Formats: sequence, C-alpha cells, structure tokens
Amino acid sequence: MEPVEPPRPRLLLLLGVAAVLLCSAGLTRSLTITSVDQSMFEKAQGEKVTLPCTFELSEEDEGPLDIEWVLIPADNQKKETIIIMYAVDRIYNNYYAALTERMEFTSPDPRNGDASLVIRNLKAADTGTYQCKVKKAPGVQSRKIQLTVLVKPARTKCSIEGPQEIGRDITLKCASQEGSPLLSYDWRRVSGTHELPTTSMLNKDTGELVLKNASQEYSGTYSCVASNRVGTDECSVQLNVTPPVNTAGIIVGAIIGTLLGLSVLTFIVFCCCKKHREKKYEKEVHHDIREDVPPPKSRSSTARSYIGSNRSSLGSMSPSNMEGYTKTPYSQVPSEDFERASGQNPTFAPSKVAAPNLSRMGAVPVMIPAQSKDGSIV
Repeated sequence: MEPVEPPRPRLLLLLGVAAVLLCSAGLTRSLTITSVDQSMFEKAQGEKVTLPCTFELSEEDEGPLDIEWVLIPADNQKKETIIIMYAVDRIYNNYYAALTERMEFTSPDPRNGDASLVIRNLKAADTGTYQCKVKKAPGVQSRKIQLTVLVKPARTKCSIEGPQEIGRDITLKCASQEGSPLLSYDWRRVSGTHELPTTSMLNKDTGELVLKNASQEYSGTYSCVASNRVGTDECSVQLNVTPPVNTAGIIVGAIIGTLLGLSVLTFIVFCCCKKHREKKYEKEVHHDIREDVPPPKSRSSTARSYIGSNRSSLGSMSPSNMEGYTKTPYSQVPSEDFERASGQNPTFAPSKVAAPNLSRMGAVPVMIPAQSKDGSIV
C-alpha cells in the first residue's frame, strides 16, 4: 500500500507564511535600549552618579520622542514619581523637588540617542529604583537601575575601658558616629613592634580589642580603622600600662581625712551652741532686772503715799474700833526707818523690805494714831 501524501496547497501556504515571518524579522528594526551592561550602582554620599540610558530608533518609529525618568517606590501600592522628562523638544525637571537642583540629562539634546541621567551631591535619601522610559510610536522601551547611596564612616572615636594597670584586662573601644552598615573595625599598633599583643582578642563587628593580662610592654599608640564598602575613617588612642596603685593606703588616708573633718565640724558646732546659750542667758538676766527692780522713790513721796493710805483707812473706822488706837502714841511720820525691824526682839527677824516693795507684794499698810497726854486722839 502506497503512503498518502498531504495536500499540496496547504503545505505551500504554511511555507509561505514562514518565509514572510523570517523576512520580516530580518528586515524590520524597532526602538531598542543599548545600555544594558550595569543595572546596580553603589555610591558614597556626596559623590555623583551617571545612570546610563542610551537607545537606537528605527525607521518605522515615526511618532514624537518622549523620554521619562521615574522613581519607583519600595511600596508597590504607591505610584511612580516622575523626576525628569523630555517631550516636544523640551526638558521638564521640576517634578521632583528633592532632585531639581542636583540632576540633569548628560546630553543637552536627548534626541541623539543618549537619555542618561546625572545626579550630583548624592544623599542617603536618593537610594531607590530608577527607570528610564523611551517612547517613539510605535516603539516603547524601558530599563530599571538600582541605586544605593552609602554613608562613609565618620566621627570615629577611640576609648579605653578599665584600669591601665599591670595584670588587668584592658579593652580598647572603637565606634563611628556615622556610616552605613555593614561597618568593620580593625585595630593595629602604631608604635613598637607594630603587632598586636599575643593575648589580644579583636571583634571586628563591635570594634573592641581586649588585651588580656596586660603588661608594661603593651604600652604604646593603637589605631582603629572603621570601613564599609564606600570609605574608611580612623582614630587612635595612647595606652600607658603602669604598676597597680596602693589602694589600701588611699583608703586609710581617706578614712583619716574623713574623721578629721568630722572632728573639726563637731568642734565648730559645739562652739556655736555654747555662744548661743551665753547670749540667751545674758538676755534673760537683763530682762529680769528690768522687771523686778523699779526705779527708787524719794522719802517724801513714800511718806505722802503712806499717810494718805492710812487716812483713808481711818476714815472707814467706827468709834467702837477706835479704842485700840488710843493707847499708842502717834508722834512721827512713818518712813523707811520706821519699817526697819528692831534688834531687841530675838525671836523675830523681819526681812529688810522697803515700803514700795511691800505694796507690790500685796501688803496693806496700817497707821496707828497717836494720843496726846490728856488722852485725845491727834
């Protein structure tokens, strides 16, 4: 049985379509972006970068040329931000205020096939994904570039932790106040043998250099270098290992000094209290004298006041009460001498108190009326 041949018209049609497609692929050119070598850039803060975007047009691209640079946010829910544009033979660069004064096209006329973008004085905030879009109908092409702006290590400081004594463990510390991760620290000895002691332990991530069981040979200048992918910074410190200090003598001296200080303070407080008590006593004595001792009175005023009080007492007496007063003579005006006690009575010794003081004490003076020879009251 002979094989069945396919229909010739259908085979010829398939061959014809394939030939047309091959001819179209070989003869037709479309818009293409030619700068495809590097798509990631790392730069230091303050430097400049050129983001490449070169292209070639085809004869079939007849529409107007449009070029856009956009910043793609890390959050996919946010919209792209146009930062610069070329359209209708004009450049528009006022879309993104953060880069307006620091960016421009590398070519003043991007129609020549160079739409590369230059950004000067880079900042850490400039890190992101940038996309170049070239449109000339019907051709459309785009290219993404990742830019990372790193901060160099800066303001690096070195310090020493722990007593710089023989036999102690001493830690040298190094830290940068600025700098993008990942930071790496490296210590080296500047003076002497230029080699780190054999007992040293270095942590490049934290910047700590531990010197175990330090000796005087460890003394010298040590330098620390902080580095990341875009730069380095350096600091140094002077280490001086000395014999241990006599801490017992220092403690004893401190105790003696404290006791002496307390003694002086106690003496000062005692003197102040004593002086205060003396002043208080003098004030109280002066106050007592001023209240208890009135100014002295004359004899005449004392007698007049004494007689007047006796007369008022006599005026209130009735005749029946006058009998006791007729037997005692009234011959003289009482005075201070009258008040004094007689020394003839051995059983009673009156106190020597003046008449004014007797009045103040609540005593009532009594006057005995005198009688004449014939028995009448004078």
